[in-house]
Amino acid sequence: MTTYKSDFIRGVQERGYLHQCTDLEALDTLCTSSVISAYIGFDCTAASLHAGSLLPIMMLRLLQRSGHKPIVLMGGGTTKVGDPSGKDESRKLLDDAAITRNMAGIKEVFSKYLTFGDGPTDAVMVNNDDWLKDIQYIPFLRDVGRHFSINRMLGFDSVKLRLEREQNLSFLEFNYMILQAYDFYHLYHDSNCVLQMGGSDQWGNIVNGVELIRRVPAPGSTTHEGAGGSAFGLTTPLLTTSSGAKMGKTADGAVWLNEDMLSPYDYWQYWRNTEDADVGRFFRLFTDLSSDEIVRLEQLQGAEINDAKKILADEITKLCHGEQGAQTARATAETTFEQGGASQDLPTTEIERQRLDDGIPAFLLFREAGLAESGGEARRLIKGGGGKVNDAALPSETHEVTSADLNADGVIKLSAGKKRHVLVRAT
Repeated sequence: MTTYKSDFIRGVQERGYLHQCTDLEALDTLCTSSVISAYIGFDCTAASLHAGSLLPIMMLRLLQRSGHKPIVLMGGGTTKVGDPSGKDESRKLLDDAAITRNMAGIKEVFSKYLTFGDGPTDAVMVNNDDWLKDIQYIPFLRDVGRHFSINRMLGFDSVKLRLEREQNLSFLEFNYMILQAYDFYHLYHDSNCVLQMGGSDQWGNIVNGVELIRRVPAPGSTTHEGAGGSAFGLTTPLLTTSSGAKMGKTADGAVWLNEDMLSPYDYWQYWRNTEDADVGRFFRLFTDLSSDEIVRLEQLQGAEINDAKKILADEITKLCHGEQGAQTARATAETTFEQGGASQDLPTTEIERQRLDDGIPAFLLFREAGLAESGGEARRLIKGGGGKVNDAALPSETHEVTSADLNADGVIKLSAGKKRHVLVRAT
């Protein structure tokens, strides 16, 4: 294995972040001799990022910890178009108000991982709508669009997959890769940004940007075409669990990074449930622990692997929700699983006291509490013995849960299997 000179590229290799790079040795040399700026783009398609976005966030964190400058690009403009990469169908188009709301929610997470400010290595946040919204279409086609080959674009996986499946790929989406390339071109000349990073599905889009920078001189320059600048692209591997599951998703939905969309407890529990074979890899990808400490933890066997998983959940939750959030989540889990209690920090749903006094069929309560997607699923859960009230199995799915089931703390603990719990509180 090649040993690189710069802390950043060495870290990228050692932590498992490296998939492809346009010129790794040249980038390594540049990182050794100067402070570089690099960016990753995040479109505003939801009010929060999820755990699938942790890899790019940790890449920016590593970049800054290695003495370089991260640029977080909010896709206020590109979200209006929709990235076809990795998608089987067109994204739902969002209006400006929805994009603005989503952007506000997404921005919250980055200050937990990066230091923002005016210093040479302080992170900055930009919005590509600031330069994309005023583009004039005909000049843009003439000056930028002519550098893109339709033949080559049709060969990109993001396009080819959709066409092979005979799924619609709109002209709007087809423009996305050109706009992303232009983002890189703009940041290169406006912010001296020399590196774009992203997931492996972004490779074609990133290479387009590198090529555009090489071919097209700076705006207003008299330099001839083909005498542009030198930039780099770097991608991370497609991330799945050892069993092949997609990162950031569970049977209950996305593992959101914002606390108002997923509690710190549920976030901690997601990482506590990491498959044994993924423990060492996830330590490297998603925590700041040293390589020596990770080697020690990943070698634990038997029951001790569960201790390593708790540390993994602690470290990952600490970054996202703070030290106190991680400690509370762990204490909640220990109370719930190891002591058989019903911690007040479990997810909670409120039910009118009168409804509980009258009695609610168990399957209906489980559905309302979010432990089942439908009444049928709730019935099957309870029939199979997986649905419990206050840790006790239910005699039937229609058994009525009443205010008599409230414990001394004034709550009812509902459980779906061993790992999913909700408290019902009367109002």
